[in-house]
Amino acid sequence: SVAAILAAFFLCFAFAEQIFALLARPLAAAGQDRVIFTQVFEAFFVKVRVAFFGALMLSFPVVATQMWRFVAPGLYRKEKAALLPFLGATPFLFVAGACFAYFLAIPTALKFLLGFQGDLGNSGVSQEALPSVGQYLSFIMQFLFAFGVAFLLPVLLVLLNRAGIVTREQLVGFRRYFIVVAFVIAAIFTPPDVVSQLLLAVPLVILYELSLIAIRFTDRPKDSAETLP
Repeated sequence: SVAAILAAFFLCFAFAEQIFALLARPLAAAGQDRVIFTQVFEAFFVKVRVAFFGALMLSFPVVATQMWRFVAPGLYRKEKAALLPFLGATPFLFVAGACFAYFLAIPTALKFLLGFQGDLGNSGVSQEALPSVGQYLSFIMQFLFAFGVAFLLPVLLVLLNRAGIVTREQLVGFRRYFIVVAFVIAAIFTPPDVVSQLLLAVPLVILYELSLIAIRFTDRPKDSAETLP
């Protein structure tokens, strides 16, 4: 796993500018055509962080395979058959969450946050956004990881249910509390504005409801099996 991450890091470091250009497209689409760096080493470390970010994404299949090969020998065949489909859906759900953030959440948040530029009333003073490369990279990585991990909620809840840790009835009873939890999570992992928090909290609540539907279908074979003589 370490070898895969290192190899991917050096590959991504060679294309770090192209990767950052891709990450900067939502900023350009929001009307901001310039970023700055205020410390002499900031641009270099941004390039390193971009390369490491790309390396994690690129090497994830290798790392996940190694983790599965470590865990799988300790599982029964029935447990492998039950876990593998849900674990296989993990990268697709993470990518779906990151795409949701990249194409919808981030442009919406940037359009709202950058809309405060302009004249300050009748004061004769104007304010202009000059985001630094480091701050913008932290902003977009925070969004991508937060939404990617959030979209893994159905997998987590289904696995907890199949492991017998929680039941569907318990999750249904916890629904009203999860709405509060969703907004707390959104407040922690998004910028401190209402729009960004809603963009994460609302999908979390929807994913929770979808998890309840998925658990209903995965519970059926188990219920029918328990009724057999």
